[in-house]
Amino acid sequence: MVKAIRVHAPGGPEALQLEDVELAAPGPGQVQIAHRAIGVNFIDVYRRTGAYPAEYPFTPGHEGAGEITAIGEAVKGFKIGERVAYVGSLGGYSEARNVEASSVVHLPKSLSFETGATMMLKGLTAQYLLRRTFRVKKGHRVLVHAGAGGVGQLLCQWASALGAKVIATVGSEEKAKIARDADAEHTILYKSENFVEAVREFTKGRMCHVVYDGVGKATFPASLDCLSPFGMFVSFGSSSGPIEAFNILLLSQKGSLYATRPSLFTHIARRKDLEDMVDDVIRAIEHKHLTFKAARTYPLSAAAEVHAALEARKTSGSLILTP
Repeated sequence: MVKAIRVHAPGGPEALQLEDVELAAPGPGQVQIAHRAIGVNFIDVYRRTGAYPAEYPFTPGHEGAGEITAIGEAVKGFKIGERVAYVGSLGGYSEARNVEASSVVHLPKSLSFETGATMMLKGLTAQYLLRRTFRVKKGHRVLVHAGAGGVGQLLCQWASALGAKVIATVGSEEKAKIARDADAEHTILYKSENFVEAVREFTKGRMCHVVYDGVGKATFPASLDCLSPFGMFVSFGSSSGPIEAFNILLLSQKGSLYATRPSLFTHIARRKDLEDMVDDVIRAIEHKHLTFKAARTYPLSAAAEVHAALEARKTSGSLILTP
């Protein structure tokens, strides 16, 4: 038996219940991992509320890091006792779990378990956004919404290291400092400022080549007005609610714009792509293009408390649960 968080029906943070669950031996193609760090992400909130469907009951969590304790049939390339990290199917909020070996990568000794848990979903999200969805280069003007968030800070850091001029929207002066510490050149308090006009001022009317938007409803369609002609709007989350259906002619009217809604799990569906993307993230860490600041850690039993703070936007940076 292991301790795990279970969700039996859609609901608020109180839907997260700590329970004892059976953990079977890993099946074919799986490894069993004893968690040392479990990543908390907004997708976990979407799962809990039912915004992203799941079969009930389920254990939330898509990323974690720890040590291999058992190996299923037909698994190659892994040994018991090795340090690993993964991003994969539901089941992360647990003391230990089985996960497909195809979702697991080796964790270098130079990286902590906390960094391993953070770099998988959040780090790989930053990678596919900056390096695959829109390839940011020197001189690009980039707008990052929620620049003090876990992914937002990584986007600010890495885009700046690539030579881009980064503008970040934030919800408070405290979060503005966090975004500036993550190398955002300009910050905008979106609650009290018109972010479109602020972007216009910062860019001297040239606007941005790309907008990265993990906020959703509250920042759309104004985000489109922050783009220069042929710019790209990249939606990768909806913390304020989903973007409603819109007339595609908006993209033409606002400057022959591009809009996309990519998914990490599509980008890492092929093992080779996953490995290449992880290597890119690790190189960025080694070159100091990405700095994973100490995550705020909480016991697994405090998952409901963490979700409540996350939804209330009282958190910044990475959040980790520990068994």
